[in-house]
Amino acid sequence: MGFKTDYARVQGLGTAGDGAHHWWLHRISAIAMIPLTLLFIFPFARTLDTGYEAMTATYSTFGHALVAVLFFLVGFWHLAMGLQVVIEDYVPHKPTRVALLLCNTLFNGALAVAGILAVATILFRA
Repeated sequence: MGFKTDYARVQGLGTAGDGAHHWWLHRISAIAMIPLTLLFIFPFARTLDTGYEAMTATYSTFGHALVAVLFFLVGFWHLAMGLQVVIEDYVPHKPTRVALLLCNTLFNGALAVAGILAVATILFRA
C-alpha cells in the first residue's frame, strides 16, 4: 500500500528523494560560514581605511587569499541553495520557477567567479 494519492500516482508525482541531502548540505555550509566569515571580515576590516596598497598587501598572502576564495565559494553556494528553496516553495508557475532557478544559479555563480578572480588578480599581481 502506497502513501500517494490516486492523482499523484497517475501524474507520477512524489518525492524527489533529495530533500535530506539538500538540508544537510545547507546546514554544513552554514556551519562552515561561521569561521570563514570571521577569518575574512577581520583582515578586511583592518585594511578598510588604509588604502588600496594595504588591501593588496593583505590579500597577496596565500592564507588570506585562500580564506577569501573559500568565503566566496561557500557563501554564494549557501546563498544559492537558500534562494533555491525559497523559489521552489513560493513560485507557483513552472516556467517562471525554472527561469528563476536558472537566474539564481547563474547570478550566484557569476558573483563567486568575480570574487575569486578579484582575489586571484591581487594574489598573482604581487
